[in-house]
This record gives sequence, C-alpha cells and structure tokens, in this order.
Amino acid sequence: MHFNFNFSARQVLWTLDFAAQMILLVVLLGRDRARRYPWFTAGVVLVTLRLMAEELLAGRTAQLLYKEILLVLGDVAVVVGLLVLVEVARRAFAGARRPIWIVNTLGLLVLAGIALAFWGPWPAAKDLALDTLLGKLKLMQLVAVKGELLGAVLAVELGLLVVILGRRFKGGWRSYPQQIIIGLSTVAIAALTAGLGVQSIVNGAHPHSQEEYNHILDLLARLMNANQVVYVAASVWWIVWLWLDEPGTEQTPVEAVGTAEEPEAAGE
Repeated sequence: MHFNFNFSARQVLWTLDFAAQMILLVVLLGRDRARRYPWFTAGVVLVTLRLMAEELLAGRTAQLLYKEILLVLGDVAVVVGLLVLVEVARRAFAGARRPIWIVNTLGLLVLAGIALAFWGPWPAAKDLALDTLLGKLKLMQLVAVKGELLGAVLAVELGLLVVILGRRFKGGWRSYPQQIIIGLSTVAIAALTAGLGVQSIVNGAHPHSQEEYNHILDLLARLMNANQVVYVAASVWWIVWLWLDEPGTEQTPVEAVGTAEEPEAAGE
C-alpha cells in the first residue's frame, strides 16, 4: 500500500507552526502564564493571526488589500516584539538599580542602532512620500523590515546579558525570563542568518537560464523553511518550559496541606 501525501514543505511547516502557536496559547492561558507575561502572550497571538492571514487571504482577496493587512500586522508585531523584550528584561533583572538599567539599556540601543544603520539598504526619502498610497506602503514595509531587524539584534544582545548576568537577579537557569529569551534570541539568530543568506544569494545571482533561476528560488525557499523550523522548535521549547513550574514557585506537600487546613481552622 502506498500513501500519497500531496503536501509541500511550506504547507507542512505552516501546519506545525500554527499547531505550536495554539498549544503555546493553551499553556500560557491554562497555566496562568499570560497574566505574568501579557506582552509575550500578545506576541504569540499576533504570530497566529499572521499565519492565518497568510494562509486564508492569499489568492482570496485583492493583492493590495492582502499586502496592507500583512504590513499592518507586521508593524504591530514590531511594537509588540519590542515590548516583549522590555517585559522579559524587567522580569530577568528585577531588583537591579536604576543606573545599571540606564547604562545597559543605552548600550544595547547604541549597538543595535549601529547594526540597523549599516545592515541592508535604506530607501530614498522621496520614495516614502506620505501623499501617495505607494509611499505609505513603502514606509510601512520599512518599519516592518527595520523594526524586525532592530528587535532581532536587541534579542540577541539581551539573551547574552540574561545568560551571563541573569543569575545575579531573577533570570537564572530554568527561570521563565531566561527560557523565553533563549527562544527569542535563537529565533533572532536564525532570522539574521537567513537574512544574510538571502542578501548574499540575491546580490550574487546572475541566472542565465530558467533552470538557474528556479535553482535560486529553491535556495531562497529552503532558507525560509529552515528559519521557520527554528521558530517551531523555539515554540516547542516555550511550551515545555512554560508548562513546568518555575523553580521556587511550586508548593511543597507540607505547604499545600497547611493551605488546605487554614479555612477549617478559621471556621473553628
């Protein structure tokens, strides 16, 4: 008996990614993690919405409207992503003195700003005219692309800080902040690597036949698929760690019994 599964790699990865996001949301809500990490939860919701929009609207709505919806979701995701990093940093370095916060924040922003300035081309100012629809779309795309780059660089920097210095505060090993930022920084490294790979392939591509052109498209698709595999793996990482209790928060049997007996003692 032969089974014929007519699913492309992109469809399989989309299904795995969507399933992982839904399970992650169940864990965040069911295990009461969403209350502690509302922006991280909002980020997962946005990823889920973007996956649904890409799959349900592609080919079923006008191309311009489809582009606008994805750009709006992308710009909102940039803002939420930066707020996620702030949320994780506050949890990981709770108790840190204000001067330490200011110095480290400025240092991260300066390094990320330098990377942002020199990484990738910037459009001409005349192409971003807000009096035309095309100019508005290009500006939204610029915010999405550069914002994602800024968030990725900051995630890698924050990940290093949490891993190196987190144990001095509340971001030690097996803590939720460290596990969240490990996933975020891994996804960021994969995205930055994929971006460099795409840029290198595009800049060096000089196809002389349809076969060579198809080969380039195949390489780009493989890079994007690999990037999505990393995100699925990070989602599984978050599902596992956020399902488990954070060290120091679980009740011991004695504490649980004492808590259960308190109402009875109060009634007596």
